Amino acid sequence: MRANRLFWVPVLAAGLVIGGCTAEKTQEGEMPEVNVEGGQVPKYDVDAADVSVTADTQNVQVVTPDVDVKAPDNN
Repeated sequence: MRANRLFWVPVLAAGLVIGGCTAEKTQEGEMPEVNVEGGQVPKYDVDAADVSVTADTQNVQVVTPDVDVKAPDNN
């Protein structure tokens, strides 16, 4: 239960930050001029792990509750 709360705290905080402000572009931007010469891409020696993926079929019994909903009278 505590891990569930710890997950939602940053999610809610990010939602407040994103939804709590507005941004308006006031000036057009442009890409800078860049001259690139020479250089070399680095080399890597990677030993990837062997991954085995399998599929399994399982039957799961799902309980569906009966729900009675009575709408209030609109008087």
